[in-house]
Amino acid sequence: MTLSSHTTFQASAVAIDGRAVLITGPPGSGKSMLALALIDRGATLIGDDGIVLRKFSRQVIAEPHPNIAGKLEIRGVGLIDFPTTSAPVALIVNLDDIGERLPEALCTQDLLGCAVPVLPLGASDAAALPLRTEWGLRVHALTKESA
Repeated sequence: MTLSSHTTFQASAVAIDGRAVLITGPPGSGKSMLALALIDRGATLIGDDGIVLRKFSRQVIAEPHPNIAGKLEIRGVGLIDFPTTSAPVALIVNLDDIGERLPEALCTQDLLGCAVPVLPLGASDAAALPLRTEWGLRVHALTKESA
């Protein structure tokens, strides 16, 4: 595949079943904690608080940022090392916005020319965020073929 473009993106990101979930929101909204909770449930870290997005053909791939690869901030504990991976972007979880209770479709965000679904979960009900994220990935995300 030919590299067509890349950019740094402000988000935390994990890979679940070979697809990247980008976690966005303001400082202190729980991006790192959601990433940690998802890692605890079997996800793999891509990056915390900054990732690299590269476009290959029709896919956007999320990769660890070389300056902070493998580091995840656990507030009150420190920077902890985790294995990392890269994966095609399938979903953006936005912790800065609360969406509809029963959405039929999600808004999208353009990332390097690809429309990626945005799941607005807000930062409330932190205990349910990992489950809601995993279900959002199943129901609303780009498939492995289209991601």
